[in-house]
Amino acid sequence: MITRDELLKMPAQDYMNAEQRAFFTALLESMRDEIQARDLAAEVTTDDVLATPDPADRATLEEERALAFKERERALQRLRGIRAALARLERDEFGYCEATGDEIGLLRLLANPTATRSIEAQLRAEQADRLCLAA
Repeated sequence: MITRDELLKMPAQDYMNAEQRAFFTALLESMRDEIQARDLAAEVTTDDVLATPDPADRATLEEERALAFKERERALQRLRGIRAALARLERDEFGYCEATGDEIGLLRLLANPTATRSIEAQLRAEQADRLCLAA
């Protein structure tokens, strides 16, 4: 397995060669395993909240429950992105922009291995979203 530094030193024409795909596969699998190691299936119940007669304690429990729910949803969303990236690796589509087909780039993929667009395409999509929201 190559290191991050070795990955970055490879010539541009080696983009998404077998070694680079293996590197990103291992990285994504590690990220997936870390998320799955957490107890994502733990249910947050309202029993504790309802059984707490003190309004201040109940408010604290409700806030903790809401934060736990949001954290769980973010983790599940991240897990879906990781699984999608692993599927793109299997189809030899990983590392290429879904909008343009251009290379996403190693630095961007190291920063966000689940990226599906090049920086330029992502900026265009965000600008289009802002224009739609402003209209």
